[in-house]
Amino acid sequence: MGHHASPGRGLTASPGDIFPPRDIDPELVEAGRLLFAAECRFVAGAARADALPAESLPEIAFIGRSNVGKSSLVNALTGRRMLARTSNTPGRTQQLNFFDLGGRLMLVDLPGYGYAAASKSAVRDWVALIRHYLSARASLRRACLLIDARRGISDVDRPTMTLCDEAALSYQVVLTKTDAVGPTALAEVVASVAVELQRHRAAHPEIHLTSAEKRIGIAALRATLAGFANRGAA
Repeated sequence: MGHHASPGRGLTASPGDIFPPRDIDPELVEAGRLLFAAECRFVAGAARADALPAESLPEIAFIGRSNVGKSSLVNALTGRRMLARTSNTPGRTQQLNFFDLGGRLMLVDLPGYGYAAASKSAVRDWVALIRHYLSARASLRRACLLIDARRGISDVDRPTMTLCDEAALSYQVVLTKTDAVGPTALAEVVASVAVELQRHRAAHPEIHLTSAEKRIGIAALRATLAGFANRGAA
């Protein structure tokens, strides 16, 4: 079903079983599977605040540093290889991309931050757009803050965490590329992230461990996000 880590949980387990799957209600897992099996269509791309689409569905935002794996994770969640464009070139996503998931949930792929090679004007515009979206979007229910498991939280991530705190926007850390990290190093990263999250009032304490390539944690993350979907829609 995927992997989770709560602060302090599982860190003394054997190296082969550091993060045992958290018990999840099978009904939630099935709800997540059905939701993400629904049609998912591109709605709009917005490079400016005045180009944001009308608010119609609960929104889940995916945000993180450039090349952290946002597009790959969105593709893995929806089971579609090319829904969100992926690239090995940092800074490829330069707008907010909105995807309607079955008329029940809007997935939003945000531009990556922290890419030094981008022009100063581009960086300034991206930062302003992300700040506006995270702080002013009434339909935004949660932000998934993607952190590369090989790096952990870094200085480029902290301004976004502070912004979410100031906007009282609930956000949840999703570790990506966990398949590229050994068990001991992964345990250290999870412990460090858990400690830092305790200092942020808008941070959800549970940490999702994922790998888009190996499909680690995908079912569990689907189950969590399904809880935000509009249940009034068919």
